Amino acid sequence: MTAVIAPCITVETAEEYIAAVQRLTPFATRVHIDISDGEFAPTFLIGAEQLSWPGTWQVDVHAMVARPSEHLEKLISLKPATIIIHAEVTENVAVHLQKIRQAGIRAGVALLKTTVPSTVAEAIKAADHVMIFSGELGKYGGQASMMQTEKIRLIRAINPSVEIGWDGGVNVSNAYNISQAGVNVLNVGGAIATSDNPAGTYEALTKEINKRGVI
Repeated sequence: MTAVIAPCITVETAEEYIAAVQRLTPFATRVHIDISDGEFAPTFLIGAEQLSWPGTWQVDVHAMVARPSEHLEKLISLKPATIIIHAEVTENVAVHLQKIRQAGIRAGVALLKTTVPSTVAEAIKAADHVMIFSGELGKYGGQASMMQTEKIRLIRAINPSVEIGWDGGVNVSNAYNISQAGVNVLNVGGAIATSDNPAGTYEALTKEINKRGVI
């Protein structure tokens, strides 16, 4: 599985969302969109009802919500490529993942920094995508904790063929190491969103994850 860069949209208003879509449209192909209920994550972000995107995009929606059951119907109706919910919610995650897959959408589960993969093995087994979350919920500017790469081995032991994503602190200086550790999808927030040249930063990140190690 080759690695890809997925720019993130993490915004609070419809105006910010439209601006982010316009900024990313010229170059992005796979995009990671965050929604939040202000409960699971401390920030209120745009909701599912405000989402739309170019037909050329492959979209992963990351639902930082305490009760996915209240959001899944709307999210499924949007037909994104992937819907990612959190392993830490109190609802039955495996049941939600099954519902997403039955709708023909890839089911993803996100693990917070403190979550040990073995404690949510059932969800990992039921998922098409597992996202290692190394950032700060609901905002740009997190730090990439390379210690979290240890989870890759543990996740693969539970579900060998699952796609693995990373969210939090990806930049040009660490993208190569994160991809080499076994991450397939590097979700990039602040490094692209705050760049004076978003397309150039995206290109530089893509170059990093595709370069070959020099012996």
